[in-house]
Order: sequence, then C-alpha cells, then structure tokens
Amino acid sequence: MNYVAACARHVWAGGRFDLEFQGARAVHRCRPGQPPRGRLYHRHHLSDPSPAPAVTAASTPAADVQARIARLFVHPVKSCAGVELREARLMDTGLDLDRAWMVVDEAGRFVTQRELPRMALVVPRIRHTEVVLRAPGMLALHLGIDEVESPTRATVWNDEVPAWDMGGVAAQWFSDFLGRPGLRLVRFDPDTNRLASKKWTGEIDAPVEFADGFPVLVASTASLDELNGRLQAAGHAPVGMERFRPNLVLEGVEAQDEDRLAELRIACAEGEVVLRPVKPCPRCPIPNVDPATGETSPEVLDTLSTYRANPVVDGGITFGMNAVIVRGAGHTLRVGDAVAADWKF
Repeated sequence: MNYVAACARHVWAGGRFDLEFQGARAVHRCRPGQPPRGRLYHRHHLSDPSPAPAVTAASTPAADVQARIARLFVHPVKSCAGVELREARLMDTGLDLDRAWMVVDEAGRFVTQRELPRMALVVPRIRHTEVVLRAPGMLALHLGIDEVESPTRATVWNDEVPAWDMGGVAAQWFSDFLGRPGLRLVRFDPDTNRLASKKWTGEIDAPVEFADGFPVLVASTASLDELNGRLQAAGHAPVGMERFRPNLVLEGVEAQDEDRLAELRIACAEGEVVLRPVKPCPRCPIPNVDPATGETSPEVLDTLSTYRANPVVDGGITFGMNAVIVRGAGHTLRVGDAVAADWKF
C-alpha cells in the first residue's frame, strides 16, 4: 500500500489529542489538563552550570592557530542529506536536531547509506516547528519537531536505546522510497543517556543522539582542497564537503591541521564554546556516494587511502576529527565565529 498522502499532524486542544490526515481524523481522549502519554516530545534540557563570559573575536586569547567557522551542517535524519545553516544552537548532544531521527529495519537496527545509498537523496528542510523531507517522486513528509507516536527501542552500532516511533506514515514513506519493506523512522528519546566511548573522551561524559559515536564532527576547507587536488590530478571530478557529513568546517588552517589541534575555543556572542577533538574519524564507504545521484564510485576512498591511513585508529582511512563539548552547551555557533586553538604536540 502506498503511503498516506498527507503526513500525520498532532494537535493538543482542551483535553483531546487529534491525529489529522487528509480527509480523516482520529481523536484520542485524555483527562482534562493531562497531555497524552507518549505523544508530545520533550526536547533536551541543557546542562552548562558555569557559562563563560562573552568572548569576541577581538578578545580571543593568543593561540598557535587562529581560524574561523566557514560552514555549519546538521543532519536531522541519520544518513540522509544534511542542512547547511548560518547558525546552529549547540546542545549537550551536539548541534540541535543533528541525527535526532534514524531509519531502522524490522529488528530496530539502524540502516544507512552503506547499504541503502538512495538515502542520500532524502533532503530535509528545517522550519520553525517541523522538518520537511523531500525525495524524488515522493510527496513531502512533514515531521513535527516536538511530535512522536509510540515508544520503541532502536539499535545504533552496539547501543540499544529507548526511542520513539514516528508512526505508519513515515514508515511507509521510507519503505516506498528506499524499496525495502518494513522500515521505520524513530526519534531519539531525550531521557536516554547514550555516551561516547570513554576510551576517547577520558574524564568527559559526552552524550550523543544517533550519531555514530560523538557529538560533533570537525573538518576543514583545506583538507577538502587537498583531497580535490589529488582527485583532479588523477582525472577525477572534485567532491563537496557534504560527502563527509561534518558539523563544523574550519577555514584559516592548513590541510589536516584539525588532526593536530587541542581544544577549539570558539568566540560566540553568548560566550565561549570549547570543543575538544578526541578521535580521528575513520571513513566507511559513504563518502563514495554521490549526494546528487545516490550512486557510488570508489574514487574518494581510493584516493584518501593513498595518504590518510591513520595509525591512531589501527590504519583506518580518516578525514576530520570527532570532538566533544567541554563548555558552552546552549550557545549558538555562527558562520564567521573566531576559533583559537593550540597544537596538541
């Protein structure tokens, strides 16, 4: 059966909860004054008890490296296309709405572009109260940012966590577009405390939603330029940063400098944000997927493998650095913000 033409929309009004579809409405009755259980999604509370005083670019402390934020990305649905933003709020778990939703199979296990490269063609847009997903040949799917359906469980890598199912409309939409029956869309449960590996974060507890392992991924324009120079020298077309799915892209540093930086001190309007790069990002086949077509070719990883084998991760091919949040959750990062850092070694 094809997916319902218009996405479900939940409305709380005077003791009843309305589930609206095109041409139909189901009403769930609740006690007056009591919101329906398992329906309204409550976002993360921020925990940053000692925010730093405001820091401006002019007052950024002396450092080995002076850079700035060139680009910001969030990826609302894990492994679907990202959204480039001019500014993004930093939460305890990373940028707001980054990897907040995830597609899972019948067993509740995550699926990605590794096995379903057409996921790259699912393009989100963030509006005030909803995320709108579009894909070739499909009607738009509207996801209320603060709306969920029913509790469930989901598995990302080795972590099985509580989650919220987004309902039959979203499930059928993804199953139809990706050509795989039984897929579901789930939302991360904000009451869940999924932590990044302490092997890499040390004394820092770094909560994360459905990202592979860490709250923030940092890359640089210079590192991409170096890769593209090598691709073009071999007769291949250059690629965009979107293939590497970072959150924060730096400019003003040399290629691969992000590998060698200690804490990044970012001068935000509200105060200083401090990020600590902790682990090089090993690359799976996803950078080989063309985000414009959903087709794969080996050139990107083949080229990276000639110069980016990293002994820190047992010879894995790396691009970018995974980082954790030391301070500044609740602040807003903006393109152009000054970044200061010292060398790790």
